[in-house]
Amino acid sequence: MASLGHSQASPVAAQSGFVSVLRNRGDQFLVLVLLLGIWQALSLWLGTYWIGSPLGVVVRLYDGVVKGAILHHASFTFSEAVLGFVIGAIPAVLLPFLLRRLPIATAILDPFMVGGYGAPKLALAPLFILWFGIGIESKIALVAITVFFIVYFSALAGVRSLDAKLVQMAQVAGANERDVARHIVFPGAVPYVFTGFRIAMPYSIGGAVVAEIISSNRGLGYLVQLSAMNFDTIGVFTALIAVTIIVFICNGAVDIAERRLLRWRPAGDIKNQASN
Repeated sequence: MASLGHSQASPVAAQSGFVSVLRNRGDQFLVLVLLLGIWQALSLWLGTYWIGSPLGVVVRLYDGVVKGAILHHASFTFSEAVLGFVIGAIPAVLLPFLLRRLPIATAILDPFMVGGYGAPKLALAPLFILWFGIGIESKIALVAITVFFIVYFSALAGVRSLDAKLVQMAQVAGANERDVARHIVFPGAVPYVFTGFRIAMPYSIGGAVVAEIISSNRGLGYLVQLSAMNFDTIGVFTALIAVTIIVFICNGAVDIAERRLLRWRPAGDIKNQASN
């Protein structure tokens, strides 16, 4: 009887989840329509000289994609963001695991990490340009240092959230330090790590764009700066929409990777633990 009740409840739960997804998508679509309506109204009220119209942006974006100009500049911004993200995220994930058994070292590093997290990364852009030049290297460096602190503190929160009793039980059962790290610490911290990834990804793309605005001759940030200098508001909005599309694509990739790595855990459990 229990199995029968479970089999009958599963389709109902699945249908309820599907309806909930549809409702959320419908609400999101309504918000999008509202935002486009406000944008169009402001464009008609103030004029396209001050605010480019949505239709004009769509036409310019389509033209840039077809001719390859937008894709050309977007490829540089995407490369800078992804390379900087990888370079900054890898040590940020590994460091909390290495410091897990070194509480004194963690306490010594804590104030420096907090200071680095709070320091305005944009202020470092001129230094990176001085050190690495105006090429892609300075943009990657700015993105990497921005991503590092965000992911580090997320991973650190995951490591610190570990239940000490669970570790003690594993050690009593004969688990060594490597087993504890592999089977208890790492799986428990993964949701926190992906939360850091999800937060850091838009910052990585935004950091690359800002660095390009400061000094660059290519990339979407360069298009923003060039369009602004020519008083081309449609060009500015077109580049910003292209940046937004890249953010959506990258966040979608992070979500897919998280679902694949955490297939063994309920989605609700992942969200609840990461939010605590």
